[in-house]
Amino acid sequence: MKIARYLAHGQISYGAVEGDNVKELSASPFEAYTITDHTHPLSDVKLLAPCVPSKILAIGLNYSSHMGDRTPPSEPMVFYKTPTSLIGPDDTIVRPKDTAKLDAEAELVVVIKDRCRNVAKEDAMQHVLGYTCGNDVSARDWQASDGNWWRAKSSDTFSPAGPFIVTDLDPHNVRVTSRINGKEVQS
Repeated sequence: MKIARYLAHGQISYGAVEGDNVKELSASPFEAYTITDHTHPLSDVKLLAPCVPSKILAIGLNYSSHMGDRTPPSEPMVFYKTPTSLIGPDDTIVRPKDTAKLDAEAELVVVIKDRCRNVAKEDAMQHVLGYTCGNDVSARDWQASDGNWWRAKSSDTFSPAGPFIVTDLDPHNVRVTSRINGKEVQS
């Protein structure tokens, strides 16, 4: 299923995408819900960021092109991004005045459906609602000057994502690419 978060007639809702339409959910996909008969054409709604997370955790150094000659870390390098960095798929990325080098990083985003901690690897998928696409925007000059990943990657608007959460996606069978103005810049 594809789930959208959208704005229609001044109201924010979640819905199940079926073809060119979205059918409103009775509640958030993070709780018990039903799919209602209240339907909107996708062309009549504004697609928003696919969810409103309390936090965003990201994994660094997961592209070989960013590693250079370095040995990959033995444990994932986790960093935090602020929820205010998240924007919808058609929203504008705002470049801060004091950065000159923004970079795009296409990412497969895992949407966790419930609060969890210290989950065993074999139980992890029970906590995944689905997947969406995202862009980990990075101010490379900031990152190079002080090594602070939080500052370089967490400015407001630096995490565009969506438009949909796909619940039945096989994350091992996905090709992640990034295009800027139609030109592929990352694969």
